[in-house]
Amino acid sequence: MCMTLHKEGFKIILFSTLIFGGLNFGLYGWVGDNWITTSVLVISLILYILIIQFFRNPARFTPVNENHVIAPADGKMVVIEDVEEPEFFKGKRKQLSIFMSPLNVHVNRYPIAGKVVYQKYYPGKYLVAWHPKSSTENERTTVVVENGETHILFRQIAGALARRIVCYAKEGNSAKQGAEFGFIKFGSRLDLFLPLDCKVNVSLGQKTRGGETILAYLA
Repeated sequence: MCMTLHKEGFKIILFSTLIFGGLNFGLYGWVGDNWITTSVLVISLILYILIIQFFRNPARFTPVNENHVIAPADGKMVVIEDVEEPEFFKGKRKQLSIFMSPLNVHVNRYPIAGKVVYQKYYPGKYLVAWHPKSSTENERTTVVVENGETHILFRQIAGALARRIVCYAKEGNSAKQGAEFGFIKFGSRLDLFLPLDCKVNVSLGQKTRGGETILAYLA
């Protein structure tokens, strides 16, 4: 499988390389080769590898279909229920939520094709991503894509560790199913609000692969 590093990680990876490299070279020159320098080197390598893996951007092969709602992110299904959606629809929708741990791929992808008709960013808190109020109180960005009579709302939500949401989607943009629309740094959640008559294809606790897992079938 083709694997690249996401552009959002370039500066952080470069900064980490300079910090860890400078720390280890400086410490080695100061105290020499002993258990202290070895321990610091091992810890630095572990942290560096974790940072590298966080920004991995594997190739995904989306089963493009207008009747499919594709998972916008890697993670685990934590919510499947009918709720009131007050921001855009102002009515009942079916909510599906994916929790992304720091170990997941954090690239966000369009769940359906169409046109971006709504995009709005909200500053907010940094409650843990699985907290019930994180969807309405945390820092977040809401995007709505229209395809004919179908409108799908999806929301990037910051978590306790996620301190930056990146959203490339803008109103008027064309959305390609499975293409990138954003990135969230270091642990987060993504909510989707679908028509009530859609057929859910996943279950609570199930793991998802962004751009590949079929979350639901539209009526």
